[in-house]
Amino acid sequence: MVEAKATARYVRTSAQKAGLVMDLIRGKDVNKALATLKFSRKSVAGDISKVLRSAIANAQQKDGFSGDVDRLFVAACYADQGPSQKRVRPAPMGRAYRVLKRTAHLTVQVAERAEKVVPVGGGAAPKRARAAKKDKE
Repeated sequence: MVEAKATARYVRTSAQKAGLVMDLIRGKDVNKALATLKFSRKSVAGDISKVLRSAIANAQQKDGFSGDVDRLFVAACYADQGPSQKRVRPAPMGRAYRVLKRTAHLTVQVAERAEKVVPVGGGAAPKRARAAKKDKE
């Protein structure tokens, strides 16, 4: 199973706002996640979309990748708080208010879904045979 990760650092948004959008895509297939981000009205969705595309590209470069992008899903995504820029805003009567311009570090991790294993002998057939045998008795 292939896993890949991508990170965008110092993105000019708060980690809380980015986390709201990341909650929408966590656990989804990458195609559904990209569609969700495309139609999201939050401005940080564009930055998260870039990181997700980068994670997909990183997964394609790994050894052992099957070549099927449709099998990839968003295994984990989170937004950590980055450094805040401190600015001063003039206030009445010679005072000043502090303004925090927050940044965030966005991380998206994608993984490949395991193939579904189907039993060779057909798992349901013996149960039906047993049920038919009981009906005859």
